[in-house]
Amino acid sequence: MSAPRTVAFVGLGQMGRPMAANLEKAGFALRSYDLNGAGNCASVAEAARGADMLITMLPDGNAVREVVAQALPALAAGAIVLDMSSSDPMGTRALGETLAAKSVGLVDAPVSGGVKKALDASLAIMAGGEAALVERVRPLLEKLGARIFLTGPLGSGHAMKALNNYVSAAGLLATVEALAIGARFGLDPGVMTDILNASTGRNNTTEVKVKQFMLSGTYASGFSVGLMAKDLATAAGLADALGARAPFARECAQRWREAASALGALADHTAMHRFVVTPSENRKE
Repeated sequence: MSAPRTVAFVGLGQMGRPMAANLEKAGFALRSYDLNGAGNCASVAEAARGADMLITMLPDGNAVREVVAQALPALAAGAIVLDMSSSDPMGTRALGETLAAKSVGLVDAPVSGGVKKALDASLAIMAGGEAALVERVRPLLEKLGARIFLTGPLGSGHAMKALNNYVSAAGLLATVEALAIGARFGLDPGVMTDILNASTGRNNTTEVKVKQFMLSGTYASGFSVGLMAKDLATAAGLADALGARAPFARECAQRWREAASALGALADHTAMHRFVVTPSENRKE
């Protein structure tokens, strides 16, 4: 079967908006919807009607299942659901079975790179699912990302995204704790960041978050602490489901839950710096 040309896109948040715009720019016929009223359709069902593919870019797997349930009566047999959200991999497998019974395919293809890479279509995309389905959606994925990784069977993309965010969140937490310790000793945090970036402590946080969003006090990377806490819970839950020993993942998940509770789930995830360095200023935003 040919690649989809008419695409329903549900979820026009900070990531979804530029992604949808890039697909439209690439020539796909886009039928879009968001709960906030954005998009050119008035409902999920309207967006899904006549679409070859339904893309979801939503906060979690629960939201994805709700949208798919609303869209399913309008999707024709042979259509594909492409879940680009950060969903729970076990839930993704269950959803795949439900859709297969209706002759609708499912590919999980979460992304990494943030708003900046969503804007310039240079995202890293982790695609899981049947090889034939992934190949059908590849032309579309190539308009959204610079690198597409085939992770394996259905759910593997979501598993990889949760594990990636675990590694990223652990690095961020270690970085801000190091900055807090250094500040108490009298080290300049800007100088610390420069040294880390020239040394083995270099990571994504030191390179693109500390000076840009933390030391500047803007805390505006475009990804919330609540979503990061959710992804950490997914990673820790996956370890539990598989019987894997991962005590640090559980500890890290707990720290992010505490930050989300103290700062408010909608606070930017870089505000973990404020949570650690200046705990007296913790407050919900």
